Amino acid sequence: MSGLGKLDRPGTPGSSGAGDARSQEWLAGEGTEAGVGAAENPGPGADADPGSGADADPGPGAGPGAGRKVSARRGGADPVKALMHRHRELCERAVDPLEIAAGLEAHGVTDRTAARFRHRDVFSLAEEMYARVPGDAEPAPKPVTAGPRPEGGAWAVLALLPGTLCAATVVGLRLTEGRPRLAVAAAGALAVAIGLRAALGRGPLHAPSHHTPGATRVWTCWLLAYALLGDGLLSAGLEGGPDGPWPLATAPVLALTLACAPAAWCARLFAVRARRRLTASRGLEEFAASAKPLLLGAFTLFLCSLAALLALCAALLDENADYPGAGTLGALLLLARLLTARGFPHAPAVVLGVAAAAEATALAAVFAGRLPGCSFLVIPVDTVVGAWGPGAVPTLVCGAAALSLLIHTTRTLTRASAHALPPGPP
Repeated sequence: MSGLGKLDRPGTPGSSGAGDARSQEWLAGEGTEAGVGAAENPGPGADADPGSGADADPGPGAGPGAGRKVSARRGGADPVKALMHRHRELCERAVDPLEIAAGLEAHGVTDRTAARFRHRDVFSLAEEMYARVPGDAEPAPKPVTAGPRPEGGAWAVLALLPGTLCAATVVGLRLTEGRPRLAVAAAGALAVAIGLRAALGRGPLHAPSHHTPGATRVWTCWLLAYALLGDGLLSAGLEGGPDGPWPLATAPVLALTLACAPAAWCARLFAVRARRRLTASRGLEEFAASAKPLLLGAFTLFLCSLAALLALCAALLDENADYPGAGTLGALLLLARLLTARGFPHAPAVVLGVAAAAEATALAAVFAGRLPGCSFLVIPVDTVVGAWGPGAVPTLVCGAAALSLLIHTTRTLTRASAHALPPGPP
């Protein structure tokens, strides 16, 4: 998983506004202050000195129009103009300089790169680019507030739906036997799946359908199914079975579905606070340093909520709480959803797939070990289960996956580009 940081790296824009060779040289860092005159060939009437007003910001009393006039006067040796040409669509649709700064960072522009344009950071460079939008384009109105777009309160109610449906299903399973119990289980599983889809369809955990690969949904369903059935089946397989139905771990699954509500609330808290820090920050490093404690704080708050729900469900159902296994699975699913909702779906899909494959391999090894000459396959799983119990398998698998995804998340969601508001209506 060492290559996870490369999975979500933004690609080079392929739109009609892609830059020419000169702007690509500036973004690649090949155009230094000393080489501006060599890279650009001013005409006879152009100013040969790139520093003579080429990078001067509008005065304190100048409005956006003053910046646009400066843009028209500058000659060929104007690296900011080349950068604006390369990111023309970004500049035209931005509603404030913050969106331009986030877009530049997503394309690999750092504070060090901004220094080549004679700006102290990316935010300052974005402010000049925003002020120098071509005069024939009407400036977009600035948002009234700096927070995320309003989403209403429906998402908070929908976040309670999966846990409510799962609780009703558990009650139905406790009150039925035989075939009616199978019917209740099938109907309950379908209802919980619909409830999860509705809960994730709005609010801070919502992600567009094209941001959620189908494989991610499959791996998530497998991990939840293993939390319900896997430990009992693994124990029965090691003992020579199963000879009949094995026990279900309903308490951890009920707690995980109930945890959808605190997961959405923690994600909302992180998004609002991060947007405020983005507005107040004056550099990418400053924002990253302030956003990391917010992310870890929201993550810790969710884990505490999940632990409380596990204790409550275990007490009500008189089952094992399974804090390590359910806790690591909940952490893994939250981190995966945070990344997917922010437009970084590739790393979650890979990590969830690896975790699901590891659990499937453990189960397959137990039953494959019964074949003649294949008894060695069961030795690793038997050793782990004999030392720490059947819950050790999902704990180790989901714990390693959650740790790797947490490292990736702290690097990804602490970037300004991860908190740029998407265009269009909310």
